[in-house]
Amino acid sequence: MVDYLANTEINSQRIAEVESCFGASGQPLALPGRVLLGEGVLTKECRKKAKPRVFFLFSDILVYGSIVLARRKYRGQHIIPLEEVTLEPLPETLQAKNRWMIRTAKKSFVVSAASATERQEWISHIEECVRRQLLATGRPPSTEHAAPWIPDKATDICMRCTQTRFSALTRRHHCRKCGFVVCAECSRGRFLLPRLSPKPLRVCSLCYRELAAQKRREEEGPGAGSPAGGGASSGDDSDEDREGGGDGDWPSRVKFYDSGVSWSSFHS
Repeated sequence: MVDYLANTEINSQRIAEVESCFGASGQPLALPGRVLLGEGVLTKECRKKAKPRVFFLFSDILVYGSIVLARRKYRGQHIIPLEEVTLEPLPETLQAKNRWMIRTAKKSFVVSAASATERQEWISHIEECVRRQLLATGRPPSTEHAAPWIPDKATDICMRCTQTRFSALTRRHHCRKCGFVVCAECSRGRFLLPRLSPKPLRVCSLCYRELAAQKRREEEGPGAGSPAGGGASSGDDSDEDREGGGDGDWPSRVKFYDSGVSWSSFHS
């Protein structure tokens, strides 16, 4: 690790550059003792399609956002405390390589790197930062994680009733508990998931029945069930999709992940 960088001018300059790229829409990132350890472009699997996102690994947080102009302007800043993070490497397929899942209680999502080497660098650096954060805070590793949203393209029919076929007129919806793609009829229920939102959220019919039954058990007496606070990441992907036309933020003429180019760098 590079603790010696904490109070150096070069570290302060790096963090200031990141703040400048996010502009007024981003939160301040400079804190005493915080170190910017690495940065790079990863592919994030969002609701509608995979999209390039810029990621910054700090000693205590993971920050990512949309690319408007590479190394000059970013938006949609998201900040994840590292003590809440668990990583899950994903198996390789012909269509999907160098992937892993970033899990937290509020949101979980899949990212991929340009190469196996970069994937391993990201995973090892993040896991080491998480380990150090847990030691510093005295917190146990997180055990409750949100389910990731299944991408829209994964299915043409409702994953609950398996009858409704999606079209331009029949919208897809996502259960905030399990992350399944469901039709409106199979997601009429709303349930309070405190880890995700102070307001009741859309859940599928199966999850609604399970959550309602769990709530009844909890009301009947202590030890009858576990908290119903977990769920699927909801705000993250939907917020990014609402950026809409802003997804022209990666120029179509630029080939993403050009061969031979390193898309991530870690500071030492």
